[in-house]
Amino acid sequence: MSGSIAIEIRDLVKQYRGNEKPSVDGVSLNIPEGRIFGLLGPNGAGKTTMIRILCGLLDPSAGTVEIGGYSLKSELSEIKSIIGVVPQEIALYSTLTARENLRVFGGILGLKGKLLRDRMEEQLTLFGLDKYPRMQVGRYSGGMKRRLNLIAGMMHRPRILFLDEPTVGVDVQSKNVIIENLFEINRGGTTIVYTSHYLEEAEHLCSYLAILDEGRIITRGSLSEIRKIHKTDSKLEDIFLELTGKNLRD
Repeated sequence: MSGSIAIEIRDLVKQYRGNEKPSVDGVSLNIPEGRIFGLLGPNGAGKTTMIRILCGLLDPSAGTVEIGGYSLKSELSEIKSIIGVVPQEIALYSTLTARENLRVFGGILGLKGKLLRDRMEEQLTLFGLDKYPRMQVGRYSGGMKRRLNLIAGMMHRPRILFLDEPTVGVDVQSKNVIIENLFEINRGGTTIVYTSHYLEEAEHLCSYLAILDEGRIITRGSLSEIRKIHKTDSKLEDIFLELTGKNLRD
């Protein structure tokens, strides 16, 4: 519903045992429904930890989260039914074909019968993977694997889709297909939460951004709002370096 909040985060903390500083340090954030939201930051900023918490894969140390109006603490099963997750790691069975992989993942997501078959063929065609019906995924190029990885996480048309580095290591053509289809998915009503180190891509894709560093949000808003806050007309990459510094984060 336009104007409503897809994700509400309040005072979120994640403290790993043995670490001096929290990985996520008191983050509060509202992500509006229907946006492509970019969660950006240097290595070790806390992005992946935050995404893992929001997907229910990691328990927070403190704070509250509501996703789609459901409490992360007490309504996780309801949340899992409305979200899709595409991890940075390729999570596919290398000895199976694309269709065999999608039958497995579609079944896990609750799809079956004609709906599963129709959804599978639609997505394989959209992402240019329908031409290789008998090829094992282990023989796919990096871009083909990345596209299939994306399909596997969103076949059920989730209300909210989490993407962790969805275009890392892919060719220009695959990246273009992925980005164009993400815009199409978003136009269909899906809220997208996206992390990436490709800041030019984030500038093109995201309508709302937050930059995280050392577990804290250091700026947020649309790119035009962020430029206004920091009194600059610079591109996102330059703003990012100005706020997070140029020291290496290995």
